[in-house]
Formats: sequence, C-alpha cells, structure tokens
Amino acid sequence: MKTDVSIPMPDGEARAFVFTPDAGDGPWPATILFMDAPAIRPAMFEMGERLAQAGYYVLLPDMFWRAGPYPPLDIVKARAGDPEMGALFAKLRASTDAARQMQDTGVFLDWLAKQPKARPGKVGVTGYCMGGGIALRAAGTFSDRIAVAASFHGGNMATDAEDSPHLLAPKMKAKILVAGADEDGSFDEAQCKRLDAALKDAGLDAEVSIWKGARHGWVPTDMPVYNKEAAERHWRELVKLFDGVLK
Repeated sequence: MKTDVSIPMPDGEARAFVFTPDAGDGPWPATILFMDAPAIRPAMFEMGERLAQAGYYVLLPDMFWRAGPYPPLDIVKARAGDPEMGALFAKLRASTDAARQMQDTGVFLDWLAKQPKARPGKVGVTGYCMGGGIALRAAGTFSDRIAVAASFHGGNMATDAEDSPHLLAPKMKAKILVAGADEDGSFDEAQCKRLDAALKDAGLDAEVSIWKGARHGWVPTDMPVYNKEAAERHWRELVKLFDGVLK
C-alpha cells in the first residue's frame, strides 16, 4: 500500500510517501527511507514497498521538497553535462543542506509519532547515496528517537568538514550498519577507517565496511551500476538489522 502525504513544515509543505504491508492492520515499527541524490522516482517507490512488505511502516520523504514540483531527473545525463538535467540537479541539491535536512527529520519524527498505524517508540532509518549521510546525521541528532540506522553507498560521512556525520558519534545510541561502495571517492578506505574508529570509540554497536565489487549506487534498480547480488545482500542485511532492533 502506497499513500501520498503532505507534511506541514515550518516553511512549507513537504511531499512524502507512506508504504505499509498489504496484509494486517498494524501498527508496524516505523522507519524512514532517505532517498539518494537522483530524487524521488519509481525505483525509490519499489524500495519503500519492499521494506514495507518486510513488516514496516515506511516514510519516504522528498528531501528536495523545497524546490517545488520537478520533472524526472536523469542523473546520468546530468553528470554527463546535459545542460537541462545539470541545471535541474543543481537546483535540487541547492534546495537542501545538512541543517535543513535535520530540521526536516525532526518534523518527520514528530509526524510519525502521531500516525496510528506506526508503532510508538524509536524508529529505524536507512539511507542511500546522500541519504546515507542523512541517516547517520539523524542518528546523532535525534539519538533518543532513532534505535537503528543504516547507510548504503553513502558519501562524505567522515570528512574534515565541520558538519561531518562521524563527529556526531559520541551522541549516537543507535545500532549502525554502514556499507560503502567500492572505488568510491566520496567514501574511500580512509573515510571508512575514520568512521569505524569514531563509532567504535563511542562504544556503539556498529559495522562499517566497503563492499567490494559494489559500485556507488548499486541498490536502486534503475541505476547503471545496479548490482543484483549486492542489492539482495543489502535487503537481507537491512531487514535482519531492523528486525533485530525494532521487532
């Protein structure tokens, strides 16, 4: 079951999508699925539906909602220099940042707490590409409300930036799984080791690694680097992780 929703925000209305299992009446454990940079599209709906069928109430927010209605983004063309797609991608990326993402996440958590079919209590978050960093940052910003966080082919999670997610490790309480992409300049071996050390030093139950052979963007089925074997591994490990904490 997929439902389009509009969530009131301090500076507008955020569009989002809710997925629930086809069977049963709930309530189900609540989760947030943070999208990747190519934005909302059918592949993200497929992922929301699949997570819901594992027994979860899934909120998929459009993190680019401030940009207003936008046409489908062809990320391949955008990165290849297509002027129209490049301009759209730039507009979408400029509509959000770390501070606004956390502002939004706080509202999403408040909204989830009021949904009768979402089980009360802590939630789980998972993110992809840019959403991977959002998931980790959320775990550190809302540590009393997020019980488990996962990041797949996320980037820039342990950099020298002042708002790098790994700096929030001392504030986190969630169980964490991070699976980085192979040969990914946005999350290389150095960042992997730095993030792993930060999470372990904070005493967290965390697993951080780079999945060899899985390139950046391997989970969504519409990506050129989609890797079925690695994507299915992702589903097995994500559901096991969430089940172990939220169920």
